[in-house]
Amino acid sequence: MLIADNISKSFSGVTALDKVCLELHAGKVNAIIGENGAGKSTLMKILSGVYTDYEGQIIFKGEPVRFKNTKDAQAKGIAIIHQELNLVPHLSVTENIFLGSEITTPFGLLDKKAMRQKTQELLTRLKLDVSPDAMVADLKVGQQQVVEIAKALLYNAEAIIMDEPTSAIGDKEVKVLFDIITGLKDEGKVIVYISHKLDELFTIADRYSVLRDGKFIESGEMKGIGHDGLIQKMVGREIILAQKNGQKAAAGELLAVSELSLLKEGSKDTKLLKDVSFNLHRGEVLGIFGLMGAGRTELLETIFGLHANEATGSISINRKKHQFSSPADAIKAGIALVPEDRKKDGLVLGLNVKQNISITTLHNLQTGGMLDDGKEASLAGKYIGDLRIKTSSQKQLVKNLSGGNQQKIVLAKWLATKPSVLMLDEPTRGIDIHAKTEIYKLIMQLADGGMGIIVVSSEMPEILAIADRILVMCEGCITAELSTDEATEDKILSEAIPKTNH
Repeated sequence: MLIADNISKSFSGVTALDKVCLELHAGKVNAIIGENGAGKSTLMKILSGVYTDYEGQIIFKGEPVRFKNTKDAQAKGIAIIHQELNLVPHLSVTENIFLGSEITTPFGLLDKKAMRQKTQELLTRLKLDVSPDAMVADLKVGQQQVVEIAKALLYNAEAIIMDEPTSAIGDKEVKVLFDIITGLKDEGKVIVYISHKLDELFTIADRYSVLRDGKFIESGEMKGIGHDGLIQKMVGREIILAQKNGQKAAAGELLAVSELSLLKEGSKDTKLLKDVSFNLHRGEVLGIFGLMGAGRTELLETIFGLHANEATGSISINRKKHQFSSPADAIKAGIALVPEDRKKDGLVLGLNVKQNISITTLHNLQTGGMLDDGKEASLAGKYIGDLRIKTSSQKQLVKNLSGGNQQKIVLAKWLATKPSVLMLDEPTRGIDIHAKTEIYKLIMQLADGGMGIIVVSSEMPEILAIADRILVMCEGCITAELSTDEATEDKILSEAIPKTNH
């Protein structure tokens, strides 16, 4: 139903796609796989009218088409659900779903009742239990993802492109999503599915197409291929997943968190964290696992001084007590936080690679009170080399880099502060297996150098692969502490699931 014919696209001299040919079949889930920077998202943006300047042609339902914009693509029947959600936070669910496609009365006024009713139908179909009038800003990321899907269903699209649709949602929402996809497939729609979670692809995909370094490599049926075979096609070589070499002997205590509690903003009694206590040793990788809403992100943010007014408890570094009234205090004490949402909280997208890497240490890069361009370039050059950041130059805008390279820049910016405690919130979300392995290796190297590292991850294999010790969180509490020798997926999950009192 949808064909990409010899599609090429460049960004400031860098070829993102090179004569890519691709066939996408109706009534099938077509998985597009490849490393970060392989060109997957670029191709999807061309197919959905985001990028209009490219070579080659798109053939949809047997006709050549060229879209002027995304609205044009939607009108023809192609919708995209982006990896980075495109919702307006301070509008309601209904207003977001109908933005640009409002229903009006014969008098030209907004028909709010009709739009609300249609939104409710879509939310019911998608099993999302939120009000059509709820503000998008108040929804969890997983719920926002379902609102994006509702938008695509509103247009009754015949081809739906899903770019990392499960990167920010929990297992329960993933199951709902897969049921929705199966229903759409039965209606004969084209589903284009991009995910770095290969296990997911074996569950949901019918066909695969591989892109590597902007070129099309091959297509085939998922039935005939295994996990390792798929990885090899993606990267053109075998990948050995980095794993730590057994348990480390605990060195001296580096960080101690005692009875940390966090009140929900504006509430007097709802606690997001309840008396959390733990410690971290030098050279240790401490894994924290929990389901969505367990309080993992809130824990890291509170340690980092982000919620000073709502938090109680104590934090000690090297046995010295600290009271952080802001992140600046935490940074001075040697703490760094790589946030969960790199685009919103980790990068300045309109600045270049050099500026993003140096932004945390500008005070060290001055000569005579002025920013020294040579010092800044030298710092950026060091981390581009050390972390193998793929960029055409230090002046490349970070918004044009792949997810894996953007994540490395956030890491570089914090490593430049020479922290003693590095906190990583979902450090490999939305990045491919090769970039993941590089980040795992880096975590282990930093720990070997004596840094204390806390890794929050929703991916259990990731936690089991890199952590020396694992804390499990549920509903704002630590429910278990496990050594990696005793930790199993079953044990971790049973402690992460809220216990109901019958």
